Amino acid sequence: MLLTIDLHIHSCFSMASSPRMLPDPMLNGCRLKGISVIGTGDILHPVWREMWEKTTVPDDMIVVPTTEVEGADRVHHLILFPDFGVAQDIADELSQFSKNISKNGRPQVRLPGEAIAQRVHELGGMIGPAHAFTPWTSLYAAHNSVSSCYGNEPIDFLELGLSADSGYGNRIADLASVPFLTNSDAHSPEPAKLGREFTRIETRTGSPGTSDILDAIREGRIVMNAGFFPEEGKYNRTACTRCFTPYSLAEAENFKWKCPADKGRIKKGVRERAEELSSGTTTVRPPYLHIIPLAEIIQRTLGTCSATTKRCSELYQQCLARFGNEISILTETPPDDLREFHQELGDAIAAFREGRIILHPGGGGKYGSFELG
Repeated sequence: MLLTIDLHIHSCFSMASSPRMLPDPMLNGCRLKGISVIGTGDILHPVWREMWEKTTVPDDMIVVPTTEVEGADRVHHLILFPDFGVAQDIADELSQFSKNISKNGRPQVRLPGEAIAQRVHELGGMIGPAHAFTPWTSLYAAHNSVSSCYGNEPIDFLELGLSADSGYGNRIADLASVPFLTNSDAHSPEPAKLGREFTRIETRTGSPGTSDILDAIREGRIVMNAGFFPEEGKYNRTACTRCFTPYSLAEAENFKWKCPADKGRIKKGVRERAEELSSGTTTVRPPYLHIIPLAEIIQRTLGTCSATTKRCSELYQQCLARFGNEISILTETPPDDLREFHQELGDAIAAFREGRIILHPGGGGKYGSFELG
């Protein structure tokens, strides 16, 4: 059975998250998007865990207990749990190393990656680096290899993050046998954020549960990864973190990583960092589908200042009422059917599918942008 999953999100208890990041709005957002398996996010937080335990989950959806924690060297780890009981056990185990595990949705844990991974594995969970290439709070921001962070403990997966696709990791030798996940890291339940990156997996049963989801990831039964064009990410290219001026790696090194224009810090881009780590041997990976949220395509079509205007929201809802969920509209609905519904939108989605896109890369903390050709 093929399932579309998004396992890294955040709750209303995480910094910079929407107060609407509650179980029911999240489940509704998944239905609009076309996500059938959602991670809880922040499940070590006792109130959030209690909220999910009291939530009635629709029969056609699966909820996987998940969390993100910050360990030593500010490396962020994504953790998946087989059930809420194991989440409680790990919360109890890590609480002695954290001052805010019961207060912050994404807590800081005063342990290196190896120690965290060991405890997670002993209690039956899975772990891997979150947004592994991001130049802040990630595996490759602080380390040059998996073993440098996790020691002798294996990682069960690696999350690529919004500024990278499979091509950024498939030439790194110590990732050759590691499954790649793509997740939204959403902080709000709107479909433009929830499921903006997702993974499609194959389970061995027609009536899967949480353990089947974890087994599929553990065994590498990834059918497809989907997400942003890497250039859309905030840290894809090397750039100044103040004025966002892009620089080549040679220029940044020559300027000693200080912008000559405004003395801001120049931050190495994900593209350059991945190239540094690459060995030249390519690992065959499942296909990667570059995707753009439907709301953003509608915004470009209507020429509005924001994807959340009334006109955009109305057309978005009309699309879903006519054709189903967002992912199916972006990937499966025949273009002629879309054109019959709305000529300009049908043309725009056809341009997106055909790759007629002009990308303006992001860097230094500023998202990239795109134009449809």
